[in-house]
Amino acid sequence: MPLKHSSPDPISSSDSIRLLSRETLRISASLAAPPDDLLPQALPDSSQFLRSTLRLICCEEIDGRRWKYVAESDGSGKFKRNSVVRAVSLESPRTPFDVRQEVGSFLRSYVVPEGFPASVNESYVPYMTFRALKHFFGGAMGVFTTQTLLNSVGASRNSSASAAVAINWILKDGAGRVGKMLFARQGKKFDYDLKQLRFAGDLLMELGAAVELGTAAVPHLFLPLACAANVVKNVAAVTSTSTRTPIYKAFAKGENIGDVTAKGECVGNIADLMGTGFSILISKRNPSLVTTFGLLSCGYLLSSYQEVRSVVLHTLNRARFTVAVESFIKTGRVPSLQQGNIQEKIFTFPWVEDRPVMLGARFKDAFQDPCTYLAVKPFFDKERYMVTYSPTKGKVYALLKDQASSDDILKAAFHAHVLLHFMNQSKGGASKSVEQLDPPAFAPTEYELESRIAESCEIVSTSYGIFKSSAAEQGWRMSESLLNPGRARLCHMNDEEE
Repeated sequence: MPLKHSSPDPISSSDSIRLLSRETLRISASLAAPPDDLLPQALPDSSQFLRSTLRLICCEEIDGRRWKYVAESDGSGKFKRNSVVRAVSLESPRTPFDVRQEVGSFLRSYVVPEGFPASVNESYVPYMTFRALKHFFGGAMGVFTTQTLLNSVGASRNSSASAAVAINWILKDGAGRVGKMLFARQGKKFDYDLKQLRFAGDLLMELGAAVELGTAAVPHLFLPLACAANVVKNVAAVTSTSTRTPIYKAFAKGENIGDVTAKGECVGNIADLMGTGFSILISKRNPSLVTTFGLLSCGYLLSSYQEVRSVVLHTLNRARFTVAVESFIKTGRVPSLQQGNIQEKIFTFPWVEDRPVMLGARFKDAFQDPCTYLAVKPFFDKERYMVTYSPTKGKVYALLKDQASSDDILKAAFHAHVLLHFMNQSKGGASKSVEQLDPPAFAPTEYELESRIAESCEIVSTSYGIFKSSAAEQGWRMSESLLNPGRARLCHMNDEEE
């Protein structure tokens, strides 16, 4: 039987499809673009630079791009108090569009894992090559199979109209695949924040289902709403599949990861079939759609929360590292694997950068005054990192030097949490969790900041080794990559007198 609403104006439908495609690509490009603060800034006018009394503070490198940080100095060569820190890019101006550079950036962001080729073995490239070919032929076949299925159910007897309906359906699925590809750019976040991402993916899955139900209220907006719902649900699907293996790996005690995965998927399929049968039974009574969806969604999300909360992981990511350090500072003991995982916060999103401790931060974010940097620097001359506190932002910043090793990064993170604890005590809020810290109501003087940093250095020098050994005794495995440090590194300059 032909559908009653399957005869839209082909011209307007085609225009709307093209408009939707353009908007999807525009939004996708804006989401995929790197942050503005990582793009090289234009060099200042050279004559202006020479006439000024700018003095070099330090040099910073991010992914091969370098910046100099300079500030105004007085006649004696010292920095002026409260002078503005300026970043000067050492990169040559970028061409408007470099095809090779753009293709390379795309491949690094979406196709190959971080650290490629060192991060994978030699079989990765041939496997992915044939996988891409398989999906190419599968995607091509999908258009014809979808059109045939629609014809079989009587969607339209007209071949051109049937093709238009099939194309609309393929566009809906294609939009979902674009969303899946964009979210895959999160990369290693699936390794170190898998609990948070897994729960966020389930939230997105319910959001996509809600949007699909909304098409019943506005059927004339079916295509854009269906595309949006498919994007959201495919992002959720990427999250689910990417975090599934690490979770199953945590359960396996030997070389039985394949068996554990197969049985886990079987449990999910059995429960899914039972849920389908249950929904068929209750649907015969014509219940309220909104009420039923709300109750089922609540059950789904509560089950999802308890699901990820029950997983016991042995690795210390940022959330569990914070729990471990906070417990160690307060009690002198590192929590057990079960305690640390239970106390981990699930309702946080890894892409939100509003955290009290910033590891691997940029110089311009940590220091707004060169005098503060010069006051803090001597405490860390023998370290491959440095930490400081920003009173205006209420955050502790850990800056890493270019020689920083894995242990140096872990030590920097530990030191940052210790300093945050001291700053919290300074304003009388020691009972607060470091994750709940509010920006301080006072701005510590330079002397007070130096005093707190000196205290933290003494504590770290005596307690960091104890913390590491206690964590190992409890079964924790520490790795700097799981802490997701920023890519900025302070580097040496041969011409610091400039």
